[in-house]
Order: sequence, then C-alpha cells, then structure tokens
Amino acid sequence: MAIVGAIMVPHPPLIVPEVGRGEEAIIEETTRAYEEAANTVRDLAPETIVLSTPHSVMYSDYFHISPGKSARGDLRQFRAGHVMIEALYDTELVKEICRIADEKHFPAGVMGEKDARLDHGTMVPLTFINKVYPRYRLVRIGLSGLTLPDHYRIGQMIAQAAKNTSRRVVYVASGDLSHKLQEDGPYGFDPAGPVYDEKIMDVCGRAAFDELFDFSEELCDKASECGHRSFVMMAGALDVCAVQTKKLSHQDVTGVGYGICTYVVTGPDPSRNFLTKWESRRREELDERKAREDAYVKLARHSIETYIRTGSRATLPENVAKEMLTEQAGVFVSLKKEGRLRGCIGTIGPTQDSVAEEILENAVSAAVYDSRFRPVTEEELDKLEYSVDVLGKAQVIESEKELDVKRYGVIVTKGRKRGLLLPNLDGVDDIFTQVAIAKQKAGIDINDNDVTLERIEVIRHY
Repeated sequence: MAIVGAIMVPHPPLIVPEVGRGEEAIIEETTRAYEEAANTVRDLAPETIVLSTPHSVMYSDYFHISPGKSARGDLRQFRAGHVMIEALYDTELVKEICRIADEKHFPAGVMGEKDARLDHGTMVPLTFINKVYPRYRLVRIGLSGLTLPDHYRIGQMIAQAAKNTSRRVVYVASGDLSHKLQEDGPYGFDPAGPVYDEKIMDVCGRAAFDELFDFSEELCDKASECGHRSFVMMAGALDVCAVQTKKLSHQDVTGVGYGICTYVVTGPDPSRNFLTKWESRRREELDERKAREDAYVKLARHSIETYIRTGSRATLPENVAKEMLTEQAGVFVSLKKEGRLRGCIGTIGPTQDSVAEEILENAVSAAVYDSRFRPVTEEELDKLEYSVDVLGKAQVIESEKELDVKRYGVIVTKGRKRGLLLPNLDGVDDIFTQVAIAKQKAGIDINDNDVTLERIEVIRHY
C-alpha cells in the first residue's frame, strides 16, 4: 500500500452553495468536475487523505504538518459559519513523515502551529469528498518558501511514509491557479496570468511533472498563483509511479483560475523519477556556469567555500586581478539555490581597502549573516549560483524619470533611513516598483515622496 492516486483541485469558497447563495452557478463546470474528482477519491477508497494547502501555516524555511488527533473548521469568514467540518488526523502517518524528515535533516514537522482550525483550502475539497466518501483520516500539510525541488522532496517522503505504514493514501493538492486573469476581477489583470494558467493546465493535464520545475519564480509571482507548490508536492508523492491522467476542467470566469485533474496510479514506472533527472541536468548546468565564472565570482565562491568548510576566513589568492586590488567600490554578493534567492548582502560604498577585500567580506555575510535565511551548509555549496555586483558612484537625481530599472540601481534616503535596490532584477519591471521596494527596505512609507533619490550604475558579474 502507498499512494494510489491524487487529485488537483481549487478551493473557491464560492463553490459551496451556502457561501455562493446562487452565485456558484457561474462556475458550474468546475462544480461538475469537482464532483467527478471526489468520486475518483471514493473509488480509490483511501484509508488516509494527505492534503497540501496554501492557507495553513506557512513558513519560509519549514513545512508545517498539522499536529494533534483532530481539527475542525467552519466558513464563518465567508458568511457561512454553520458550514462546519471536523477531521480525524492520521497520527501514525504524521509521525512517520516526521521521522523520515528528521532522518534526512529535512525541515518538516509539527512544530510552530499558530491556528489549529481547518482552513478553507482544506475545507472546500473535503466538502466535496465527504459527500461521497467520509471514511478516511487526514494529514494536512502547509506549503513553504523553500525551493520547488524541496516541495517535490517532501512529496517523496510522504509516499515513503505511506509505504512504511502500509497506508492506502490519496493525495489532494489544493490550490487555485492565477489570480490575475481579468481587469474587473478581485485582483486585477497581469499578462502572466493567462500564460501561467495555459502552461500549468497543459503540464498537469499530461502529468509531465518534470516541467513543473521550469516555471520561473517571476512568472508564478506575477500570475499570483497559490497552488504551484502544492502541485509540485503532489508530483513528488507520485514519483516513479505510472498514472492514468484525466484533465477535467479549467475555468477563469471570476478572474481566478480553477483547474481540476485526477491521477490514478496504475503501477510503478522508474522512468518517472523527475527530480533525479532534473538534478542531473542542473548539475551539468551549474558545472558549465562555474566554468564560465569570471574572477570576481570565483573570488566570492572561494571566500564562501573556505569559510563554510574550515570556519576560517579566506585570504586573497596570489592571482587576483590587478583592478580588483587597486579599485574601491561597494559590492553586493548574491546567492541562489535551485532558482530561489539564498542570500544577498552588500555595501553601498567601499568599506575595505579594495574591491577584492570587499568581495571576501560580503560573500561570507551573504552566506551566513543574511537574517532572512539560515546559514549556508556545506551540503549546499555545489548547488549555489553566484553573482557579484560592483557599484559605481551614486548620483543624486531630481525625479524618478531619470531612472532605468535595467541600467540603474536606486537609493532612497529619508533622514537616517536608506534603502538600495539593484537594477535588472526579476519581477522589477518598472520604476514605481523599483522605488517602492527600495522604500520598503529602508522602512520608508511607499507613499512618502519627501525622499532623496540617487541612481547608481552597477556592473554585474556572473
């Protein structure tokens, strides 16, 4: 026994009649598909449903698994407090998932619960399932800010735990698609919205789960989706499984995309080891990138790898380029892992005797002292991508019209508050966004225009 099937479903409260009060008729196609998906769960007769939801507790670097023996919730926030659901948790399966995660030193477990109540990302799917199949126990897992491969890995651990405990499990991936599909929708429109929806329905409709890793963070953010990581976790749970796939529906009449697919496991298929294949391709890409690194990036890598492996700061190598020793400038060192930012720290102006020494210092800070992330570990070193930004002299400007998001970084100052945003960043496509983010970094109200603006040219090294 293990994972026997899965469903990919949305969670619009509107679809529950007590909430919709007749308005649910506009997504009738989604309702019919949902009922078919629930019947698929019934036919698979699981002992346990594992459900991932974007509306449970979410941490940047940890997967939260709901603890306890049971939980309940209602839809009072959607004017339907009388709609209530109670679920019994599969405590044995939760314990085994946590054991596997601990064994692998993977950040997942039952710590950090802030609200034990079932969220609507859980309740909407269970509303449909309970009508036709109420005989199951539940495991509820939140998403995280970790990488897409990490979401796939927790899915694999769920499948292993199901096998170890001889559970018959159906995975429910709860998540809406883009929230930016219509100008008059609740979240407005972005061109990335329809692009995301078309792409995700194609990929999931073919169960081509390897392609889930190809969705850029920029596309997902601009589309304002809330289910992609949930779908990746489902894909991990179906790792090395042959599946019979059925794409049931896709609607976007409310300005939010609702997609439904079902997956029935038909047997093992070792060729569907998508993460292993992705990691192999990624290693080749990183090796090629490393071979192309210039002297600035090589020095940043040398600094970080020396510090992480030995605990001592690196000294300057003998073959450092002359201009790195004779010039002074502010430097930012940025790290990415598996497509996501892993650390970024720098200095607006020079604080060391040379650019080379600035790189040595700021590289270690980016890896160890960026408060947004835990320190880089030795196991991660081979997975990191580096970039080094060398800053020119800042120029005071009179207005935002003198900025160019691709060419110039921006410094915003008010009193002692000062924030910098580098140029040519993913997702920062206009001056307004660039200045707003710089203000936020400085702790300045984004509507406060009584600020000093400076622009700064940056040379980026890869």
